[in-house]
Amino acid sequence: MAFTIGLDLGGNTINLTGYDGERFLVQEMVEIPARVTEGPDACLGQLEAAFEKALDYLGWTRDQVGAVGLDTPGPATATGVLCHEGPANFGNPSWGGFDIRGALEERLGLPVAYLNDANAAALYAHWSVFGPDADKTSVSLIIGTGLGGGIVAGGRMVVGRVGFAAELGHAKLPCDWHPELSIPALCNCGQKSDLESIASLTGIEKNLLPFFLPRYPDHPLHGLPAKEAAKKVRGLAEEGDPMALEIFRTQTYAIAAHLELMINALDPDAVFIGGGGVEASEAFRARYLDGIQSAIHYREDQRGLPIHIVPDGDRAGARGSALYALQTLRL
Repeated sequence: MAFTIGLDLGGNTINLTGYDGERFLVQEMVEIPARVTEGPDACLGQLEAAFEKALDYLGWTRDQVGAVGLDTPGPATATGVLCHEGPANFGNPSWGGFDIRGALEERLGLPVAYLNDANAAALYAHWSVFGPDADKTSVSLIIGTGLGGGIVAGGRMVVGRVGFAAELGHAKLPCDWHPELSIPALCNCGQKSDLESIASLTGIEKNLLPFFLPRYPDHPLHGLPAKEAAKKVRGLAEEGDPMALEIFRTQTYAIAAHLELMINALDPDAVFIGGGGVEASEAFRARYLDGIQSAIHYREDQRGLPIHIVPDGDRAGARGSALYALQTLRL
């Protein structure tokens, strides 16, 4: 069995791991700077440096590595060509239309398998519960600045015809998703009332705070820049702030309405929720998952669907990438 290395490329850092076919051999966060804002050449140098750092950390030789898994923010094609605008948080126009998978493969002289970062985290989450069981299906929602998704069916990641499968954040919500309120919401993609427009940090900043703050005229977030205010909402919710709790309750309604569609379409064995949006205290996460479960309108036979937090936080992407390299390239 050849070994695989997983590289998770984000807007600031590259996280790495190694997989020997049975175990992930990096238990802590091991990162190097990504340098994405300097463009593809600088970043590719960092990806190669991350690969070499993984070899040193693991005590492997290059000949022991059968393939490399790479994930980045999307959208991108199934073959790793970034969209024409490039990932929003890379901040350099030369990323538009860039074949990052092919460029890294040429640089390393090894096969490289590509997923977007949400898909990679979803694959690892599925594997962490079901392992290699090929009969299981799961849906993952990865909540951060935006909202990514992942669907694993029959034990394999669903990537779609061109790689845009499971862009679940841009699925439209039903008109009655909130049981009491009508909240105008616009997504950065231009759609109205998709899941990301509510269940994401950007959704809090652009839609939920403008809706709820006027209802709380003495709230301490008044007067703060929108981005700064949005980042404070989760901490306030953990402290029991009524408006912040209402914002997260609103997110649970949107997620529940979306999951009802997924349940009826896929009848999954499990749902996973991950990303920075749930990197919080155990009490907060339990309350969040509870809110989602209680808002889903199950048929009686559907009850009991488990909803899990994606394990291992920021390490999930690199681990999913290493798994995908093993699956895709059949080492």
